Order: sequence, then structure tokens, then C-alpha cells
Amino acid sequence: MGILNVTPDSFSDGGQFLAVDAAVARAVAMLDEGAHILDIGGESTRPNATPLTADEEQARVLPVIEAVLRERPGTAISIDTFHAATARRAVAAGAEIVNDVSGFTWDAEMAGACAELRCGVVLMHSRGTPQEWATLPPIPPQEVMPTVLAGLRESIFAAQQGGVARERIVLDPGFGFGKIGEENYALLAGFEELRQLGLPVLSGTSRKGFLALTLAPFYGGSAASAEARVHATTAANVASVLAGAHILRVHDVRAAAESAAVANAILQSLLDLDQRESHAKR
Repeated sequence: MGILNVTPDSFSDGGQFLAVDAAVARAVAMLDEGAHILDIGGESTRPNATPLTADEEQARVLPVIEAVLRERPGTAISIDTFHAATARRAVAAGAEIVNDVSGFTWDAEMAGACAELRCGVVLMHSRGTPQEWATLPPIPPQEVMPTVLAGLRESIFAAQQGGVARERIVLDPGFGFGKIGEENYALLAGFEELRQLGLPVLSGTSRKGFLALTLAPFYGGSAASAEARVHATTAANVASVLAGAHILRVHDVRAAAESAAVANAILQSLLDLDQRESHAKR
């Protein structure tokens, strides 16, 4: 899933793809590098981001969705929004997936809207809002996964109560969304536990701040820039796939596609070995 932020203030690439032509060029480049889905967002959810109205968000994303589909018909597009009104208009414009970073908790109409739209949904776990993250108390490492699992179960329940079919749901544990620093490593270390929820899982570690802190010794003690986090993202992507991730949401598509191919080859080899051992025992 290639990230296409048509925003002036996203943490990694804010302002680069505000113009429709620039956004379409970036979309085509990511598709050519191996993206299967484009995730288009018009509102930044970085810490302390300025909230937008749904109308402002739509003014940014709808022309891009329409232009991408004119350039590359049939492209699978996800709309990154927590506004039900934007979800409706984006799907009408050609999006097939609604990626809600709030897991249907910030807009009470979202579950019903997605049920009516019969679209795919990504339910992310977010602890608080971007405006609250700086003041949230830390989570003990042993409590990170239970907190995320409980929140995702609530989102799944809300989605199904609203009429969303279970087979249309993908889960995202929400790296960086209310998880601070080392809490994200606890989340990555426990990633396999998400399997107990019985649904496909998306991993979105791309260029996240917790990776920058780990890389600081390589950059004179300062947090690595967003562009310098590609190799760290690759490591997190491989760990995610080996632990059961089905989708990687990334800025650097080619690096992610190549690392996922290697991780998949490892998993296939493990499967082949298990099958051989099982056959030998018979």
C-alpha cells in the first residue's frame, strides 16, 4: 500500500504532492515500483496536527482520486479518512477501501456509511487523538498488546454492529498512534498476537518517529530525518511480514516490495519444511 499524502503538513512528505499533477506522477511511480493499493489522504494525523473540515479534506483528495483513475484505470484506491462524509464521496469517485485511523471511533456515522458503501475497511487502533498524544501517560510494555487488542475488538464490534461484513475488514495496530517510543517495539515484538483476532493485518511502520530515535547514534545523537529511515523501515517491514502482516503501508514502495519478497520466501521455505516433515512422519 503506497502512501500518497496530499497535505501541506504530513510528517514525512507534507507539501510535496499538493498539486494534482504532482500527486498523479507520484501515484504512477509507486504503482510502477510494485504498489498494489494507493492510500490517499488529505488530512495529516501527525502529533498536534491542525484538524480539517470534511469539505477541506475532500477538496484535496477527490480531484486526485479522479485524476489517478483517469491515468491508471482499475487502480485499487484507499481513502485515508475518519470522516464519513469524505468516505462517501471518495468511494463515489472510485475508492474501494476506507482506511480509518480512528477505528470508527471519531465519527459515529462511519460504520453505517461503510456498510452502505460495501467497501473494504481498515480499522486502526489509535490511543487518543493527535492533539492528546503529547500528554498521554506511558503504557507499561506488558500492557501494550492487551491495550491494542482490546481496542481493535471494540472497533470490530462497532463495524459489525453497523453492518460491515467481517470479510471486508483489515486491522492495523496503529504504530505511533498514541504509542510513544519503545511502546512501538513492544507492539512489533507482539505482532503475532494479532492473529488471534482472525482478520488480515496491515503494518504501518514506514518512517515512523520511533525508528528515528533508534537510529540517533548513527546521526550524531539526533533523530534521523524521515528520508534517512528507509533501512530501518525495511527491517520493521520484514519483522512484520514474518509475524503475519498481510499489507505493508509504506512511503518507499520499491524497498518494501523487495523486502516483502524476501520475507515471503522465508515463510514459504518454512512451510515447505513443515510439509516435508509431516509427510515423512506418515
